Amino acid sequence: MRLDKFLKISRIIKRRSVAKEVADKGRIQINGKLAKSSSDVKVGDIMKIQFGNKTMEVKVVELHESTKKEDTQKMYELLTETRTKNSEEID
Repeated sequence: MRLDKFLKISRIIKRRSVAKEVADKGRIQINGKLAKSSSDVKVGDIMKIQFGNKTMEVKVVELHESTKKEDTQKMYELLTETRTKNSEEID
């Protein structure tokens, strides 16, 4: 399954066009390698996704062509989620 489609169906990213943009900007790695929106996603892959101030690491558990909102969490396992502080924030 294509990376952008997996991100949309699993609802990690809600729109496929946004998933494509994030991937093509070099913010997603699959198994430690930079991924494009057309990269192939397989069960067992580890994905690292960088959003603005958040980085998620997920493991692909299941692949589905379509899914209900309640079942999206079954498609991946969240391994880590870290937030980076903005330099403007005060402790």
